[in-house]
Amino acid sequence: QDDELKYTLKRLVEGLGATREAARPGFSLALAQVLQAFEEISMCSVLEQIKEKHNLEKVKKKLVRNAAFGNFFGVMALFQSGRLVKDQKALLESIQLLQQLAHHQAHLRDLPRKTLIDILSEVPETVFEEVLFDIMRSDLASAFTSPENLHLLLVGIQKFPRVLKPKNLKKLFGSPTVVNEQNIPRLVELLQSAAKSEKKDKKLPSLVLDLLQVSLKEGAFELFWKEGVENGVLKEKSGPVSYMCYRLLGSALPLLSLEQLQVVLKGKVMQHYGEHVVKTQLPDRFKFAPEMEDYVDEFLNSCNDPERQMAVIIGFSTLTNQGYPVFSSSSKVVRHLQPVVLQKYIDWLKDMFLRPDLDCCLDFSSNRQKQNQGKVNTAQRKVARLRKWLIHRLANIIEHAVKEEESLVMDISRFCFFHAFFETKKKTSQIQETRILPSEPLDEQTHSVTENYFFGLLQTLNTLTVWGDTAQAAALREKHIHGVTAEGKLWIFLLVEYADKLLSCEHVKAVQPFTKGQRDVWERTLQSVKNLQKKENKSNSAKVVAFQQLLLLMAVHLFKNQSETVDVLSDLLNCTERAFSKEPKKKKTDNAEPGWVEVMVEILLSLLAQPSLLIRRISKSVFVRICPSLTKRSLQLILDVVDPYQEQSEESAVVVMEESDKKSKSDQDMDEEGSEDSSDEGDTEEENDSGDEEKNEEVDEDFRSQLMNVLQAGNAVKGGDESDEELDDEAMMALDKNISALFAEQQKRIQAKKDEKDRIRKEKILRRDFKIKVLDLIEAFLVKQPENPLVFDVIEPLLRVIEQCMSTDSDKQEVDFLQKTASIFKNSLCRAKQYCKRVDALQEDLHASVERLVEKACKHSDSSVALYYFSASLYLLKVLKGNVSDKSSTPPTPLPEKGSSTIPQAAQLLSTGCLDMEKVTGIYRQALTQFLTKRNSALTYSMFHDLFKRFPV
Repeated sequence: QDDELKYTLKRLVEGLGATREAARPGFSLALAQVLQAFEEISMCSVLEQIKEKHNLEKVKKKLVRNAAFGNFFGVMALFQSGRLVKDQKALLESIQLLQQLAHHQAHLRDLPRKTLIDILSEVPETVFEEVLFDIMRSDLASAFTSPENLHLLLVGIQKFPRVLKPKNLKKLFGSPTVVNEQNIPRLVELLQSAAKSEKKDKKLPSLVLDLLQVSLKEGAFELFWKEGVENGVLKEKSGPVSYMCYRLLGSALPLLSLEQLQVVLKGKVMQHYGEHVVKTQLPDRFKFAPEMEDYVDEFLNSCNDPERQMAVIIGFSTLTNQGYPVFSSSSKVVRHLQPVVLQKYIDWLKDMFLRPDLDCCLDFSSNRQKQNQGKVNTAQRKVARLRKWLIHRLANIIEHAVKEEESLVMDISRFCFFHAFFETKKKTSQIQETRILPSEPLDEQTHSVTENYFFGLLQTLNTLTVWGDTAQAAALREKHIHGVTAEGKLWIFLLVEYADKLLSCEHVKAVQPFTKGQRDVWERTLQSVKNLQKKENKSNSAKVVAFQQLLLLMAVHLFKNQSETVDVLSDLLNCTERAFSKEPKKKKTDNAEPGWVEVMVEILLSLLAQPSLLIRRISKSVFVRICPSLTKRSLQLILDVVDPYQEQSEESAVVVMEESDKKSKSDQDMDEEGSEDSSDEGDTEEENDSGDEEKNEEVDEDFRSQLMNVLQAGNAVKGGDESDEELDDEAMMALDKNISALFAEQQKRIQAKKDEKDRIRKEKILRRDFKIKVLDLIEAFLVKQPENPLVFDVIEPLLRVIEQCMSTDSDKQEVDFLQKTASIFKNSLCRAKQYCKRVDALQEDLHASVERLVEKACKHSDSSVALYYFSASLYLLKVLKGNVSDKSSTPPTPLPEKGSSTIPQAAQLLSTGCLDMEKVTGIYRQALTQFLTKRNSALTYSMFHDLFKRFPV
């Protein structure tokens, strides 16, 4: 065993200097494990063996690198074994060996110094004082010669304060402290050097953080930060140095007191970071903002001091570029704020919105912004930009803060609603939002921005989980109900109640006052909602809540778009009254007015065209509730939208309206911070477009003849040998003017053609987008009403969509539309486990449909389209087989599932349900004959395999 151990040690020591670089760490780790397992092995003897095997003085010149690494990995093995610190002699010799290896920088770089620091951090203070201090005195004395030596000193000061006290430090390098005015210039150089050495790792060098901690210990933080960092390191305009300063700022946050935080958050590093965020808007630039957000997030999560939390969150909220804070207004860091800090921060945001204090902001401008400052009213622009960020930050707090109080949510919602749609005429104690008047009146743009963010806030409220510890709140959570308070009240209902209170208050006025007719509709809506609430506890409460939500949402939209919303809301109220009335249904004639379901479907289709996600979600929710009441006419309204052969003018109008809404919204959301380069980009794009137009534009004969007429009228084109010299200057000027006017007119015509082509393209995109949204309604109907006979009316329109999309050259949006349609057809229709059980009156129609679908599958040239037609016929086959005719007494038998391994019983084989076996057999016999006899048949083997497997009759 001793021989084996000796041999093992010999092989491992030899391997430490292996020529294969990847092998050395492996041998080092194995040696460490052996030393850890066999404590009887002497550390000194192993060290001697290492020195002897990898002797730097005796080794050949070309093997010096291997020998250096052999010694280094040998010391690493001793240290990793955990026994080196306990053996003082081996420790001393290892430190001396590392000091020797430090001279081989060409091969080992700074690895020996880093290992020395690692070992030092594990050594007890008594061992350092008795064993290591003397041999490391020269290294500590030369601390300011290299970043590694400085780091060694800083680790020693923090680890061994009793040994490296000011008195001993003065003996080492002449000053009792590290951070002082005399040492600052050299410290700056070392920090810059450290930054460049770590640039590939993208992390803060350990030296920098240790220096910060030593400066705090010595009471010289302000000197270090202002002179060393802001006026020293930051002066060098290089990426690695700047990023090191940003990382130092983020890492310093947990270590600083409140006063020191104020110094850092209002300093040059913070401003420099803000300039970096604004400059790196382009997608290919390195962005430090996410990393800084992580630093802030980590600080707020670990900090229990409310004052320091408040200082940091406000410090980053007041770093502004011409009034607009560079910190993300949708940042999730607020989730770590303590309740008292969150309340204070919300109050601060509201106060800054009403009384903007630009003096408390650390504001800066880019070079281009400085050049353009004279062209705009800078103060007003800054206030508008600041308010935009503040209201977005307020609206987003509800989404990201964890378990706020309901009063806080309502407070923010009321504030956003009030300043979106109302103004204060006079202070009143009845309305909390009137207690503070804006120092700068809110302009139209600010109202519009607040309005957009308010509707985003409504979307958040609609999906908000129920808070509270009460039994009622727990019951609501179990039912996965969202958008209500712990008492079960809709958030949007509370806001509508607040709006009604504002409309009745004489001390406030609406930005867009209601007319008498609009006010009547408002009152009628509130009354209808109250009537619905009385029915909520009765049957079909989900339908009641869905209608409530839609009515309330459209009531809120009265404040945004009064003229259009009034008509929709009036129709919606009529539908609601008829939907919940107990009057007997009257038989409709062809000329009778449309029923409430038809009107309701038309309203929902128009709402689906709106850009608001909340409106679309609630519209779909309402549609799901009215699915049981759908009629053939109301379903046809939906199918006409997606049918490729039904291009209705109403659809086009709806879509164009959506285009204008989206365009205005996107224009509004495009903030100035990203607009600096937009003018240049726009110019180049326009140039490219015009260049393409010139290439593609065919010669216009009318334009050519007009040009010839102008030239002849000006005597520029004549017959014979007459020359142009006869034209005097005045005639030439007139000719030039006429030609310019002609070309300007031609350019206008070309631009008009381009604009028209662009408008048609955008309209087509929007129409397709609208159809994709309408598919959601069809899917909801198929999923919620699989047993409804109206399902059969959906089959052929969906097939027409699939056929038409497959026959055209499709862009990405067209492909998405096709994929969604095909998915709905396969999964929600053909593979549905439930189907209509009342088809006795429809037998002839369904058999005719089977025949028609199989014929189309046979005639089609594309087998992928034919597969959908064939699958549809199999679905109808399944329905007919699963139903029982009134003339037959045989009960229906469940069909074997697709892919089932069970063998059908005799009773199942004999049961044909409503199937006309003779007719169906003839249909599929003809199809099979075509498949077997025609070479180019679109039918495939898999179709008939599916038929025989599912219907073995």
